[in-house]
Amino acid sequence: MYKCEFFVYEKDKPFSVCIRPYKENDFDGLIEIQSECFPPPFQSDLWWNKEQLASHVKLFPEGALCVSVDGELAGSLTGLRVNFDPAHPDHTWEEITDNGYIRNHHPEGNSLYIVDISVRPKYRKLGLGKLLMQSMYHVVIDKGIDRLVGGSRMPGYHKVSNSISPQQYLEKVMSGELRDPVVSFLLRCGRMPVAVVKDYLEDEESCHYAVIMEWKNPFKNEGAPGNGI
Repeated sequence: MYKCEFFVYEKDKPFSVCIRPYKENDFDGLIEIQSECFPPPFQSDLWWNKEQLASHVKLFPEGALCVSVDGELAGSLTGLRVNFDPAHPDHTWEEITDNGYIRNHHPEGNSLYIVDISVRPKYRKLGLGKLLMQSMYHVVIDKGIDRLVGGSRMPGYHKVSNSISPQQYLEKVMSGELRDPVVSFLLRCGRMPVAVVKDYLEDEESCHYAVIMEWKNPFKNEGAPGNGI
């Protein structure tokens, strides 16, 4: 089972970090982190509940990772395996994640789909989100999965939605003209846009849009036998 221990630095101060699968005794802390990461207007009923977390641990423990800093739970990243066709990217978060319960997890699915990533605000300067994402890339490689994919919120879009389309907003973020807290972060993690989708999630800040973004397994050859949809 995946476990990685190392140090990160903020200026010259070291912090001890551990990334590992989360377990039942982490559930209260993970829900607390969700409340810190997704305050109003984000809907509180979209935070994790213990039944969802238990399902993650049972169905795909390799896709249920958490990170601690000096022993304090600091964030999590959750995924499931699905069959995803980039040529037909339209879907909602509820559909592809089974409303966060991942009971539709496909053990042989060609894609590892990111359900959620959350890092306590006070620890975000340490780069933990990127480290969690890189850990999930390790899972993709280890299991020979074609890609990691997921929907990115566009929380900065509501500020300019009266003047530009969601696609134009994405293009401006990619060119560096605008910065989006989530899309820009995922670009720095190596994720690439596949498509903008409408009504992905009840998310006023994103005007209910999302960008489907992927990271392709560099050890899989496109078009090779067994690498198709």
